[in-house]
Amino acid sequence: MSIVDNRKAFHDYFIEDRYEAGIVLEGWEVKAIRDSRVQIKEAYVVVRGDELFLFGAHISALSTASSFSHPDAVRTRKLLLHRAEVDKLIGKIERSGFTLVPLNLHFKGGRVKCEIGLAKGKKQHDKRATEKERDGKREVAAAMKTHTR
Repeated sequence: MSIVDNRKAFHDYFIEDRYEAGIVLEGWEVKAIRDSRVQIKEAYVVVRGDELFLFGAHISALSTASSFSHPDAVRTRKLLLHRAEVDKLIGKIERSGFTLVPLNLHFKGGRVKCEIGLAKGKKQHDKRATEKERDGKREVAAAMKTHTR
């Protein structure tokens, strides 16, 4: 079940490969995510040392959050992947000019997972071509719908 999707990532990048990563969260963050108080549109994944971190994801604290914890809405959160996957991703980022972007947050077995995409940036003409192609499909679907009536 998807909690939140990053549609901007598909507009700005060509997604080459997808990986599912766990996220290190605090209790109040899990409660807020269950309440859909999360936004990943401006988020991205950074490499520090030999680890991956989710940077810029905004999780708004609930008003019922505990008073002894001090919620930080945009703190950096560690992503959990197997060592071989991390090494492969770091190699592609450093050599091939790829970047990592979060695609969505979802639940799997009661835990919050982040789907990250290995992506290459789109140029402006690529974005226009994608939009033109999408509009063409939409027009064909509308024509087929009116034609069948």
